[in-house]
Amino acid sequence: MRLSNLLMLNMKILRTPDARFDNLLDWPFAPHYTEITDAASGQTLRLACVDEGPRDGRTVLLLHGEPSWSYLYRHIIAKLVGSGHRVVAPDLIGFGRSDKPAERTDYSYERHVAWLSSWLTAMNLQNVTLFCQDWGGLLGLRLVAAYPERFAGVVVANTGLPVGKPVSEGFMQWLAFSQSTPDLPIGQIMSLGTQRTLSPQEVAAYEAPFPDASYKTGACQFPALVPITPQHASVAENMAAWAVLSQFNKPFVTAFSDNDKITRGGDVPFLNRIPGTKGQTHVTIKGAHFLQEDSPDEVAAVIEAVSARS
Repeated sequence: MRLSNLLMLNMKILRTPDARFDNLLDWPFAPHYTEITDAASGQTLRLACVDEGPRDGRTVLLLHGEPSWSYLYRHIIAKLVGSGHRVVAPDLIGFGRSDKPAERTDYSYERHVAWLSSWLTAMNLQNVTLFCQDWGGLLGLRLVAAYPERFAGVVVANTGLPVGKPVSEGFMQWLAFSQSTPDLPIGQIMSLGTQRTLSPQEVAAYEAPFPDASYKTGACQFPALVPITPQHASVAENMAAWAVLSQFNKPFVTAFSDNDKITRGGDVPFLNRIPGTKGQTHVTIKGAHFLQEDSPDEVAAVIEAVSARS
């Protein structure tokens, strides 16, 4: 490859200063870092995660979505660790303490899947109970399809695995807003996605990874990557993932909230297509889109129940 072409592939990578994460409310967790290689550029990216609890405990993987980070799971992490689980909660590339490529063209659905896959295999997580919400599901379910042997059970909440078909009006409104707003108000978005009122300290914690708009590129790009038309990238890859998930017989539970306009009804495809949903206790949890903020104890209880059966 010519040097000029190689330079075109190189990404400018931003890294949020550590001081931004000092003294956050209810956030005593130390970061753990894994270096992964981006296949297209050959560059190294640092992906951060929380990794708490006994290493011989049953492993729970918590995947956040847009535009949050692992702070979303702070109360759930504490609850699960208290019941003896090992809890791993990564920050997706572009979010939290993880590295943040600076250009929108640096981000694609498949690149996100590859980054997270590299991290999962580097961590060598086994016998995992997955909880995933929002983009945590769009990515996490691709991991389950790629590495079904690593997963013992799955809980999905307010998420989906779209294959180029129309979505809710709520999502279309969010898409229009996200693509027309040059500096996404991350804390405000999180507040609008909960039923309870977030405190100023909590809002500040959600803003912490993003010193200015240049750090929000990944958050801006995520909504545009959802494959909601046949022309979108990753439709074929998601359809292939559905084919694998349609044979997934391990415990698979839906735990959607009762007041999310974006993903309402999204549990139905899972219940209809995934054999692991049969005979399980599916629940509706009180909350808006970010049900982790509205009902953390209830979310933790569902995860514990699935982990115990896995």
